[in-house]
Amino acid sequence: MRTLAIGDIHGGLKGLIQLLNKLEVKDEDHLIFMGDYVDGWSESAQVIQFLIDLSKKTDCIFVKGNHDVWCENWLRSQDVNPTWYIHGGKETMESYDGFSSEEKAEHLEFFENLKMYHIDDKNRLFLHAGFTSMHGAEREVYKETLYFDRTLWEMTLALDKSISKDSPMYPKRLKHYHEIYIGHTPTTNFNIDVPMNAVNIWNVDTGAAFLGKITGMDIDTKAFLQSDPVYSLYPDEKGRNK
Repeated sequence: MRTLAIGDIHGGLKGLIQLLNKLEVKDEDHLIFMGDYVDGWSESAQVIQFLIDLSKKTDCIFVKGNHDVWCENWLRSQDVNPTWYIHGGKETMESYDGFSSEEKAEHLEFFENLKMYHIDDKNRLFLHAGFTSMHGAEREVYKETLYFDRTLWEMTLALDKSISKDSPMYPKRLKHYHEIYIGHTPTTNFNIDVPMNAVNIWNVDTGAAFLGKITGMDIDTKAFLQSDPVYSLYPDEKGRNK
């Protein structure tokens, strides 16, 4: 049995299916999806339906991303967040054309049941973005931080590698977990199209919403596979490359 961390998808159903085929996912595998299932490419609603169906036959954990929160709020109230609209929300709304009210209700339930974070039996933390509490994600005061924060990743990238874990200067946030897995901040922002590692954090968002790929990583071996660049699978679309 493998535990696979799946990075941000952003409506790229074709890339997701390609990745899962490359991974040769078995029923006994454990899949942890890192959030941001929607907003970007034209098949956001189709991604959600695919994930709902996948979860019926494969062991899946779904973490909540910031784009998922926006879509959830829209499905619940039909209110359109203007920031969401210009960052992929328009395409997500259009992807729901033809979906029945019953199907939309099922998708809303999916979003409502997404986990803010997951900690496995080896003390590995999975969450979309980050946390600011020195006491760990479980004691984060503002829950929105868990799917919006970038300071955890930025701090880790900037950390002086000469600082010992025993030093009082070492960030307390990093001491709580054996490893931390995140999405949210595309590695392509750093001109890197594969997962990045800094200290005990692994970033598996490899820029699928833009010019990058969807990544699946075996968290025990750190081996990973990727889809083709998702934009190449939607040649007539711009995604979030606007």
